[in-house]
Amino acid sequence: MKIESPLRNNATAIVPLMQRMLRKFQDYYILTKPEVNLLILMTTSAGYYLGLRGPFHVAGLLHTLFGTLLVASGTATLNQWMEKTWDGQMRRTAGRPLPAGRVTSLEAFLFGLVLSLSGGIYLALFVNTIASLLATSTLLSYLLIYTPLKRRTPLCTLLGAFPGAMPTLIGWAAAAGSLSWQAGFLFAILFLWQFPHFLAIALMYREDYLRAGYRMLPEFDLDSRFTRGEIVAFTLALMLTTLLPAVSHSSAVYFGPLVLADGFFLYYVLRLAAAGSKLAASRVLHASVVYLPIVLVVMALGKR
Repeated sequence: MKIESPLRNNATAIVPLMQRMLRKFQDYYILTKPEVNLLILMTTSAGYYLGLRGPFHVAGLLHTLFGTLLVASGTATLNQWMEKTWDGQMRRTAGRPLPAGRVTSLEAFLFGLVLSLSGGIYLALFVNTIASLLATSTLLSYLLIYTPLKRRTPLCTLLGAFPGAMPTLIGWAAAAGSLSWQAGFLFAILFLWQFPHFLAIALMYREDYLRAGYRMLPEFDLDSRFTRGEIVAFTLALMLTTLLPAVSHSSAVYFGPLVLADGFFLYYVLRLAAAGSKLAASRVLHASVVYLPIVLVVMALGKR
């Protein structure tokens, strides 16, 4: 008769348990939308550095980023909790943890709530009240205004651009303790950038959005000509906004790289305006992800 070792039996039982725990951790991680959080942390860092008026404090930046990350992760989780049913109707989101049934609604709600509350409290305790209030207002406007409007009107992109640009103000307020017109200028850049970025996504997944009842694009714009015109218009406004500081800088270090970056982005936007294909929209999306960090880095280098 073969006698099994207790240690071997325990090991056999522990491995599947560890695998389930790892998969669960991965699902919770996916709920936080890490790819979006990377962009949020980047813009928050830019706002912090540009808003700094004294010596650079690494601890201050890390506190700001951690608190903002908590709020952003909570917002993403609660957003998916609210849209679970419709996410399940779209091909690109049907495999997410909630519609796929790997995480329950209660688990996601509690997870998102804990993250959001922890982030707001953390910012208030370790950064300042203004940063905490800005982060909280971002969460509320995103969940209570932008999210429900996605199923009602294409104007959701316009209204959603406000909370989308708020990380710049959170970073600025964390560093400076207040807001100024310069902070508003940085806010305007991120606000305008979101239109070519998100409208390109809407063009790429138009059928998917319609399947789930999302009204991301105007119903009358069947050939996407109006939306492509919007993308061009907002891109030109973005370019002009980014170049405004060149008037005061009068520096090739600032002006030259921005002109190149603007030309690079405009090239792909004009190709989309001419073609209107999903491939062209995809290229605008990827170009926008390259363009924004370049602009923020150049602004940081041009800071006086």
